[in-house]
Amino acid sequence: MAEGRALSEATGYRAILGPYAWQELWALARRGREADARPLAARMLREYAERDGGYEALRVQGALAVLELGLGNYAAALRHALEALPGQNVLAFAPFADVVEAGTRCGEREPTTAALKAFTPWALASGTGLALGLLARSRALLADDDHAEAQYRLAIDHLQRCRLVPELARAHQVYGEWLRRQRRRRDARDQLRRAFEMFDEMGAAAFAGRARAELRATGERASPRSPGAPEVLTAQEVQIARLAAERLSNREIAGRLFISASTVEYHLHKVFRKLGVTSRVELARTFPDYQHTPAWSD
Repeated sequence: MAEGRALSEATGYRAILGPYAWQELWALARRGREADARPLAARMLREYAERDGGYEALRVQGALAVLELGLGNYAAALRHALEALPGQNVLAFAPFADVVEAGTRCGEREPTTAALKAFTPWALASGTGLALGLLARSRALLADDDHAEAQYRLAIDHLQRCRLVPELARAHQVYGEWLRRQRRRRDARDQLRRAFEMFDEMGAAAFAGRARAELRATGERASPRSPGAPEVLTAQEVQIARLAAERLSNREIAGRLFISASTVEYHLHKVFRKLGVTSRVELARTFPDYQHTPAWSD
């Protein structure tokens, strides 16, 4: 995002700066960094109010709902999620699911069932893994004990097929929380451990803390990755590292990937740090052994 902002400033194309701001807010919210997220959200809401930025304000409220859910502040999460619900001409799935999770956690049945009722035809019409997964997860949260488990499993199955991995981690988390309430501690540990590992690897500290607390209640302790644990390369870093390991120059890599040579150098610096190497020769020896397999991969 920092690089994108710099490019926008350099080229004079400032229209994209607004989307960068709410993408940053969402990243902060998912990571549970409330000290940074709250003032940014407040500033954005003031700016949007001054220029009638209705849709953008919905996105800010949605991010705040996610922040509060991670922190376990369910009443506040419900308030923000209700504010984030879209109008008839705006299609957005996540706020409905957030209303359901927050509402069930603080005993507010009426807005929860209303949100699910409104969301259901949209999700079924969409038919995507994300929409159907969020629908099944929401139905599971509202279902009785005889029908909840099938919906939790269905949610995980659908969400495994979409790219929004935090929502899959959240499905494992709420399933594990339900299993613990059913006194199925071993099964609960499996789901909560998976959720914790996914959140921890993503850097979603607040959600990871919530999963860790639930794990502790089952009798298992989980620790965040140690500062010395190896970091996972991003998809673009893998591309650049593979080409560098093949002895291509920065200019040649830039030509292959349609990016600038300075961008290649920026990413290579991060690759060297993450893999603990200091030269392309070391990278060529090390990279063939690197496996980009996050903890949530099957």
